[in-house]
Amino acid sequence: MMFSKMTSNIKVSVIPEYDSKNSYPSENRYVFKYNITIENDGSFPIKILKRKWLIFDVGFGYTEIIGDGVIGLTPEIPTNENFAYFSNVMLRSGVGNMSGKYLVKNMETQENFEIDIPKFNLLSEVLSN
Repeated sequence: MMFSKMTSNIKVSVIPEYDSKNSYPSENRYVFKYNITIENDGSFPIKILKRKWLIFDVGFGYTEIIGDGVIGLTPEIPTNENFAYFSNVMLRSGVGNMSGKYLVKNMETQENFEIDIPKFNLLSEVLSN
């Protein structure tokens, strides 16, 4: 299932997937992969400066993660182009969700602004059967 959100003509789409090969339910380790595509439909190039994630793990509450860029990069995304990457997260319960924001720079005006990362569900196959 794809989750998408448009902010300031920038569309962020996420496809989460349960990673059964790297999960160990008996040890409360549920791993999820997620593919993200950032599409710049705006009229100026942007640069991803920072990310802020809010990770919810049922029974364990919220964790906030803040860091520079994405996957060690601060990619520039020209107008009408996109940048895609994948990452992963581990939950202890096997059920939760994630949402967040990117801090991006307008490369023409040098102004910074935030774009939303849509909330997406994380549900392990073990628990959905």
